[in-house]
Amino acid sequence: MRILLTGGTGQLGTALRCTLTAVGEVSVPSRGELDLAWAHALIRAVRDAQPDLIVNAAAYTAVDQTESELALAVQINGDAPRIFALEAKRLNIPVVHYSTDYVFDGAKNTSYIEDDVTALLNVYGCTKLAGEQGVLASGAAHLIFRTSWLYVSHGRNFLLTMRRLGRDGKEIKVVDDQHGAPAFALQVAEATATVITRSIVKGTVDMDRFRAITGLYHLSAAGHTTRYGFAQAILAGTDAIGRLASVTTDEFKAPAPRPLNSVLDNSKFERRFGFRLPDWEIGLARCLDEIGRT
Repeated sequence: MRILLTGGTGQLGTALRCTLTAVGEVSVPSRGELDLAWAHALIRAVRDAQPDLIVNAAAYTAVDQTESELALAVQINGDAPRIFALEAKRLNIPVVHYSTDYVFDGAKNTSYIEDDVTALLNVYGCTKLAGEQGVLASGAAHLIFRTSWLYVSHGRNFLLTMRRLGRDGKEIKVVDDQHGAPAFALQVAEATATVITRSIVKGTVDMDRFRAITGLYHLSAAGHTTRYGFAQAILAGTDAIGRLASVTTDEFKAPAPRPLNSVLDNSKFERRFGFRLPDWEIGLARCLDEIGRT
């Protein structure tokens, strides 16, 4: 089975490169080979690969930077998923796409379910919602997974930034009023591979089985914490000499507004597939163990 994976050098994409190899032959265009802002390049990539499945992990994820680069964010986060989904529809193959907790404004007091009305605080969330809507409108068999606060053991992310700053010995200001569930990207990738595998018959995707699970699902870690609580857990038991200081979102003054509550309810995913991601602290411990072995 041939799988076209986009965004293969990102946090989630790198994890998917590992987990999807057990599912099929994975084709991963490089950034130089695939310009996500150019519609013709997206179409050509699909038609050249002739895949049996498209997994789109590509995204413009620099949340603050999207505030000043709306056009590019729209092309990558909004237009590209729609084009991939339309190509999937044309080929009668499924598409897997990833979205974000930032499609909500954080005003709800409890965790968000898939049917909650979306409300947007920033450009990033707006463009990611456009991507969701494009996939849904395409008519393609699809899985859309909303996840949150992704991190891995390499590259650039909140976890690695906290570890670096902790070693610098300076005061580290972290917001303590934004609530969410940090998700270890490898666990999201493992869950994705497990779900896809269940629709495979004789080495290829059974479209009837895939259509039976088609839909939008929340897929994040269980439990929740604040950014400050996450930072505390990251630095606990390390040789960090920096001091954490809790601040409010208003005091931090990030260019892009963030929701104060973006905890996702994963019950729909668990009901459909019979499992869920473990508590965020378990995922963090696994990631830190991985870092310790490298």
